[in-house]
Amino acid sequence: MAVPIAVLDCDLLLYGRGHRTLDRFKLEDVTDEYLVSTYGFPRQFIYYLVDLLGATLSRPTQRSRAISPETQILAALGFYTSGSFQTRMGDAIGISQASMSRCVANVTEALVERASQFIHFPEDEATVQSLKDDFYGLAGMPGVLGVVDCTHVAIKAPNAEDLSYVNRKGLHSLNCLMVCDARGVLLSAETHWPGSLPDCTVLEQAALTSHFETELRKDGWLLGDSSFLLRTWLMTPLHIPETPAEYRYNMAHSATHNIIERTFRTIRSRFRCLDGSKGTLQYSPEKSSHIILACCVLHNISLEHGLDVWSSPATGHVEQPEEEYEQMESVDLEACRIRQELLLTHFS
Repeated sequence: MAVPIAVLDCDLLLYGRGHRTLDRFKLEDVTDEYLVSTYGFPRQFIYYLVDLLGATLSRPTQRSRAISPETQILAALGFYTSGSFQTRMGDAIGISQASMSRCVANVTEALVERASQFIHFPEDEATVQSLKDDFYGLAGMPGVLGVVDCTHVAIKAPNAEDLSYVNRKGLHSLNCLMVCDARGVLLSAETHWPGSLPDCTVLEQAALTSHFETELRKDGWLLGDSSFLLRTWLMTPLHIPETPAEYRYNMAHSATHNIIERTFRTIRSRFRCLDGSKGTLQYSPEKSSHIILACCVLHNISLEHGLDVWSSPATGHVEQPEEEYEQMESVDLEACRIRQELLLTHFS
């Protein structure tokens, strides 16, 4: 005879339904060292997130046992920075694994709602000029508004038989297109592209391309590697440099473009849920994309607060699929003219 099993809510057993808000954990009761080691960020940063997201996370729900914004944020930070829903993480703040998962979902959506607030290109002339000056100071490459590249983040196989997320190494992933400035601050992040798409196709279809082509920006360009085609607003390296000027251009291009690779390593180092060491993101492509974008928002906020982790050691991140593409020069004659003028003016 089958014995019915009651599925009990651990939070209900611990706290009952009489509590409107569950303040399970007090930031003031622990040290900064503990917060950084467990949740990845110091106290003042967490307080800032509570102020930023508190109203959203306190929205009325049908659940009578609301979890405080502070606890929700700690749960989400614990997952982002460790990549795990370990029981000890929930025990530390007094919630179940199921509640941990709900907290991550809530905080992720709250951060995604604010993505455009923290991830955007500067618009005023003074900030744009400062952006170009910072890049020029790195390796002498003028007119740079940002460096662009793609990175893959492993996800679980979608339930549907959808091969669009299978990259060329046979792994399921999202191909994320990002642009950063000379400090590693993200200026654009599109995290939803299926892993089967090569970088050049992602860029061709991206909102980033639409932005630069419709804005018709004449004040500078992005730098991209040879997986992208040369455009009037996107300078790529020369395939076969022949003259000293071409070699100098390629060296300056490479040294400047390296910033985006360092930024990718930094994000994976800080947000272990993305680095593959705990396995793939166990969510649908849409939810995985939102988690990646939420981490991008936190990355920018952390830099805004002086939490620079350039020097952090790289962790065991998932190996990136190497792009296989045919090296070819752009047929855009205006783009070729602009790059040639750049060579003659600054590298000859």
